[in-house]
Amino acid sequence: MTTVTAPHRLWRNTRYLTWLVSDTSKGLAAALFGFAIPLLALIVTNDPAQAGIIGGAGMVARLVLTLAGGILADRHPRIVLMLLGSLLGILLSGAFTLLAIADALTFGTLLAANVLLAARSGLFDVAGESALKELVPDDAMGRAQAANQGRDAALQLAGGPLGGLLLGVGGWLVGVAMTLCHTVAAITAWMLRGRSTRAKALGSENADDAAAAGHVADGPAVDARDGLGFPTELSADAAAVAAPTKTSAWAELREGFTWLFSRPDLGGVLVIITIINLGFNAAITTVMYALQQAGYSELLIGSLGAGVGAVMLVGAIVAPMLVPRIRTGVLAIAGLSGGAIGSILLSMVTEPWAIVVVLGASVLLLPALNAGMMGYFMVATPTQLLGRANSAAGVLGMGALPLAPLIAGFGLTWIGREATILVCAALCAIAVALALGNRALRALPVESRWAEHATQYANA
Repeated sequence: MTTVTAPHRLWRNTRYLTWLVSDTSKGLAAALFGFAIPLLALIVTNDPAQAGIIGGAGMVARLVLTLAGGILADRHPRIVLMLLGSLLGILLSGAFTLLAIADALTFGTLLAANVLLAARSGLFDVAGESALKELVPDDAMGRAQAANQGRDAALQLAGGPLGGLLLGVGGWLVGVAMTLCHTVAAITAWMLRGRSTRAKALGSENADDAAAAGHVADGPAVDARDGLGFPTELSADAAAVAAPTKTSAWAELREGFTWLFSRPDLGGVLVIITIINLGFNAAITTVMYALQQAGYSELLIGSLGAGVGAVMLVGAIVAPMLVPRIRTGVLAIAGLSGGAIGSILLSMVTEPWAIVVVLGASVLLLPALNAGMMGYFMVATPTQLLGRANSAAGVLGMGALPLAPLIAGFGLTWIGREATILVCAALCAIAVALALGNRALRALPVESRWAEHATQYANA
């Protein structure tokens, strides 16, 4: 067998581009609802504490169902799960639209809508994230993650003003836009499913990807393997056919957590991510709640998110240049430090323009941090464990996030804006201190050495 390797041309990978359209459409729907739900909760209840309960309940539902979603993603075809999740999104978004038209949005109905939509995300989003490894080779994973970061920044850039504009007309218009987004996601997921089925007939993850990456073999199949020595040519459902042994859902879930914590390059980092996520997101939520309570319009609040999104878009443009050149551990510590410093400064500024400046400076390196950490995770994790490992990492990394709206809501009520943000900043500072003391995090290398680095830990 003769193998010739050339750089993978990501933007000529039609399967990845189709996946990106589907995932972006779903992401826009989530961005619109994520922007609208806390403001609708404040408008309906006029109580930050009740708004925090609605937001926290949705996060809990997503985290719990993410565990089940990881099992589903490793048991069943991931593209099919993407399609099912989009179809369910159409139904739930349509129901939310009807409630808004009927002027039936109350604390109870908003709580139910947020929990159900969050549960949908938990069950099906892991499959979409994990499907990326079936569509993109390891040598392009860092660039793919950087592109995804740019996409996320663009969504934030557009989601805030668009959500504020739609919400200014009425909550029902947000529901209509969400329904359209999920429809596009469903159509493109269906297109991707068709391509995936044809690719399986060739006995590899994707013949088009192999050709685009420059793999030429004189044998009938290419035994491609990831950084841990696991075969990657089979999709999750094909692997299930090859290994029909059935285990309980609990055993499968435990396997994902056990593997993750057996890896010092991955497991220990998640505690740090959990703390920084809680502190930084609680600080941002506190700022948003305080602006609404101070009488600022939904459109202005959305424009603040657009300003931050513009900075993140710049960071995402720079990320593909940073990830291959700067060690991932250095990028991670720099990004975490920026968030901690920004949280402290947020307690000192109240004007919208100043908030945008502080938040923008805080998140400039966030796309590079995310691209590096998520890219390394995808390369290091074997395909057959990716769904469960993704869900375990998501639950651990975001496990404390349900507390963020509660900290913001009750903090504003009990101790005020400045003190609440300082509590959040203290959490961020703790995360940075832990990162500086974490040898495994500091040792994460540049993109070209990810596979080698992952193999070293696998063989330890």
